[in-house]
Amino acid sequence: MKNIVLIGGSYGIGLAIAELMQNEYQLYILARTAPQTAVQATFIPFDAGTDEFPLAQLPDTIDGFVYCPGSINLRPFRGLKMENFEQDMQVNFFQMARCLQAAMPRLTNSVSASVVLFSSVAASMGMPFHSSIAAAKGAVEGFAKAIAAEYAPQLRVNVIAPSLTHTPLADKFLNSELKQEKANERHPLKRYGQADDMAQMAVFLLSEKSSWMSGQVMHLDGGMSTLLVHS
Repeated sequence: MKNIVLIGGSYGIGLAIAELMQNEYQLYILARTAPQTAVQATFIPFDAGTDEFPLAQLPDTIDGFVYCPGSINLRPFRGLKMENFEQDMQVNFFQMARCLQAAMPRLTNSVSASVVLFSSVAASMGMPFHSSIAAAKGAVEGFAKAIAAEYAPQLRVNVIAPSLTHTPLADKFLNSELKQEKANERHPLKRYGQADDMAQMAVFLLSEKSSWMSGQVMHLDGGMSTLLVHS
């Protein structure tokens, strides 16, 4: 049974991934809080911002690595301070890179390991009020391609770039029927994302079904990044 490490798998997309994979994989969830629902996984309390990566508590071989923590920091550029940019870079990029670097010796023990990271539709589209998060997620995409090239063919690295997805992190953008209706209308497929949409893609990227795929950014965004919305 393959060993999968989920950083931040206690709720939202991470928990949805765990729920889909729990019966076929050995899961290790590293998060600040325990999963909100019961899943078959080893839970290890871990704060990616402050704690040392708990390598000693993980198996000698890691076959899959998913980094889920992120941020949604939307405000005009004129109102952003450098601290805001630094915080978004810390959560989305620096902490991810630190965790992945610590796990890399165990990942390279695998015959065919897969790494899944998360970006945002804002990294490829010019969207107002997204300058900080777009910068951080753009760093994730560039990093992923470089690491995919450096570790090929032993390690695959791919990125999921969602649009607005219904998770606790995005609750303030979807906490009324009016907001939900407007979010639906912004997408060519006329609905915003669900955690399960992202989880299904992550499971595919972690599996051997995607064994000939690496260095890719999967735009899972309801068509927003490529399709014109019809009026």
